[in-house]
Amino acid sequence: LVDAGNTVVVVELDMRVVAQADYVIDLGPGAGGEGGRVVATGTPAEASTHADSVSGPYLADALKLTARCLR
Repeated sequence: LVDAGNTVVVVELDMRVVAQADYVIDLGPGAGGEGGRVVATGTPAEASTHADSVSGPYLADALKLTARCLR
């Protein structure tokens, strides 16, 4: 789909999948009434370092795992 020029939006909690994205929009900081605002945006590497992101440390771990697998 992307190769055909389309934009693909995926809602995903598996950080291994999120680590492969071109761009991340992280919503939070929690669920339900505790969430709903944008806490981090950017590449997976950029989003993984944002201080307000609950998902950030998990995404950072997934990025490290991906890097080890590519060696």
